[in-house]
Amino acid sequence: MFDAREAKSLKPDEHLNIEGCPGLRLQCTTRGRSWTYRWKSPETGGMRQKKIGNWPAMSAPAAIAAWEKLREVRMGGADPVARAVRVETVEEVCDFYVSGHIAESRKVRGREAVSRMFKQMLGDVATIPANQLTRAQAFDVLHAQRATPTQAQKLRSELGAAWEYAMDAGRLPQDTPNWWRQLMRGKLRSVGRLVAGRRVTTKRFLSANEMGKLVQWLPNFSEMVQDVLTLYLWTGTRGSEIVAMEAQEIQEEATGLWWTIPKVKTKNARHPHATDLRVPLIGRAAKIVQKRMALAPASGYLFAAETETGGGHTAQQAIGAAVNYVQPYCKTAKRHVRERLPVTHWAPHDLRRSTRTLLASMGCPPEIAEAVLGHLPKGIEGTYNRHTYDPERLAWLTRLDEKLEALVVARSS
Repeated sequence: MFDAREAKSLKPDEHLNIEGCPGLRLQCTTRGRSWTYRWKSPETGGMRQKKIGNWPAMSAPAAIAAWEKLREVRMGGADPVARAVRVETVEEVCDFYVSGHIAESRKVRGREAVSRMFKQMLGDVATIPANQLTRAQAFDVLHAQRATPTQAQKLRSELGAAWEYAMDAGRLPQDTPNWWRQLMRGKLRSVGRLVAGRRVTTKRFLSANEMGKLVQWLPNFSEMVQDVLTLYLWTGTRGSEIVAMEAQEIQEEATGLWWTIPKVKTKNARHPHATDLRVPLIGRAAKIVQKRMALAPASGYLFAAETETGGGHTAQQAIGAAVNYVQPYCKTAKRHVRERLPVTHWAPHDLRRSTRTLLASMGCPPEIAEAVLGHLPKGIEGTYNRHTYDPERLAWLTRLDEKLEALVVARSS
């Protein structure tokens, strides 16, 4: 029988067992008295407990009734304190993935791109409980994007990662099928870009002869575009890194002029082992940077945007648009007479690939050529190989400068 007077006399850390109700007790703490059910876990042998309610708000008969229900659950083999998994909709799972994993591992533009892709492509399945999504419904989502297989493949990859992230976090039941990982594997392949009515499926790079021809033709671009494209060839760095170059990142050292690209500006920003990328500026690259540093605005950007408000740098897309505008097949502003490129079907990023290929043709070891481009070593090597490759970058970019200048001379003769 329950004795109210005995319950009131309990002191903190004391408890009162309820006769005839194994495991049911009234526990006293500094904050009050509460009903709890305690039992020994058959799996671990440790004690488990669940709070039922507070006394006197919950009477003894009510506590006993609640204890009986919990005991029936335990005797049936279930865990009375197992956390109920909240089943979220497809849209909620995707939002959780973007605000959690994507926000922490990618830059703002990448986060916005994934969020926009989900909002535009999920369609009617967005409001369906994620664990009730059928295989056919998932197939319909991917199949609807079959006209753009590269985008569909990215959608499939991100949705699969979102499902795994939600299950790891306990936002989805562990037995929820991840259809995205199973559907259309190997069936979403790019058909190539449509350029001048022709499908281009291969990754373009310029031959040595084409590189020499292009360098000769570069003065036909505006000075800014010419400088950016030259830096692509002479450094092998990414366009996003070049256009965001700041004066404070340039230092004159004993071995010459160096450009230190902060880790946060590189594509490797999310990798814990990545470091700042150090780039020696040789030949034309050094001259361009020195010239632009002398003219750099207060913002410090060497390729500052030409806007009324100022403060930002030139957009990478502007360089690509300038290149496309002078391609022989470009139909923009047909009546505008301009010089057309003698080397066709390429974009600025292809110059980075061209530099990497030229380095290989010169005998540059793969690990050094990859370091020049700012690629991290993969697998176990990436974990243990922390060499900076600064001397090797300096040596091979010096040789690259000599090779490129020789190509230009060869074209002139």
